[in-house]
Amino acid sequence: MTATAIEVDRDLLTDPDAFRHLVAEPCRPAVIRGAAADWPLTRMTASGGEALRDYLSGFDIGRQVEAFVGDASIAGRYSYTDDLSGFNFRREAMPLRDAIARMTDDREAQDSLYIGSVPIAGVMPRLVEDNYLPFVPPRAGPLIWMGHASTVPCHYDMMDNVACVVAGRRRFTLYPPEAIGDLYVGPIDHTMAGQPVALATEATPDDPRYPRFAQARERAMIVDLEPGDALYMPKLWWHRVEATGPLNMLVNYWWDAFPVSHDPPFAALLLAMSAIAERPAPERAAWRAWFDHYAFRPDGHPLAHLPEERHGVLGEGKGAILRAQAMRMLRSG
Repeated sequence: MTATAIEVDRDLLTDPDAFRHLVAEPCRPAVIRGAAADWPLTRMTASGGEALRDYLSGFDIGRQVEAFVGDASIAGRYSYTDDLSGFNFRREAMPLRDAIARMTDDREAQDSLYIGSVPIAGVMPRLVEDNYLPFVPPRAGPLIWMGHASTVPCHYDMMDNVACVVAGRRRFTLYPPEAIGDLYVGPIDHTMAGQPVALATEATPDDPRYPRFAQARERAMIVDLEPGDALYMPKLWWHRVEATGPLNMLVNYWWDAFPVSHDPPFAALLLAMSAIAERPAPERAAWRAWFDHYAFRPDGHPLAHLPEERHGVLGEGKGAILRAQAMRMLRSG
């Protein structure tokens, strides 16, 4: 049975603290209908491509962006080549105004064009002033994603994500982090845009290469967004994104909703893979027990049987001490 995302009333999200409590802490995807409906940017897109192009030109400061450009034959489905050695699109640097002009041209497009993950502050800084979310922390700068109809393969983010649809419609198909083994993830060091993708989600349902994908499909969560709607995706949730309008635009925000250290958790995973992944299975099982006990803590704090004043480096707020000890061990190795 397909799961459903929770929906949160935007009027309850008065500030970042309210968002953290009501939306981020459950660590589940959440839909916020109409979150960006009052933006001038969202209202402008309803007037068509030419009006949007004219509106954005007033903010453009002349910077270049990198665009994905694919032949019309790929129908906006950006992906690998069959042998995973390359991609079915090319990257082109161009002025932002040229990219927007090509996307908003009402004539039939010869190429499929897409720009993504572009910090708005770097290309249209004044655009941020009139288009913002009161519940997003100020440290989370908005990014723009814009293009023709497209399908972005299933991937994850290492930060919490609020994605606001501005133009067109988007369908997000989400899978929980624990589905990773059933998604058949591609290379982690040869990617389209930084994150590895789930290969099985782009194959036919009965593809014999991915027999376990049926289990992931049963846990899929499908979210359809209209212009002005927003979706919160916790870090590590897999998501496939289909933009179905002839012109699509999205603004998103990335940040760590629960910063406890300067070190990204993914760095710990990479180090663990380097140090543990190729050890004998019985030893890996032993380390798994230690990781569960000390890091994941399914049974609570590992020193809960002691008074708090005896928790030492495992006490609250002592992460910097642990980090210093780990760095000493790495340097001495």
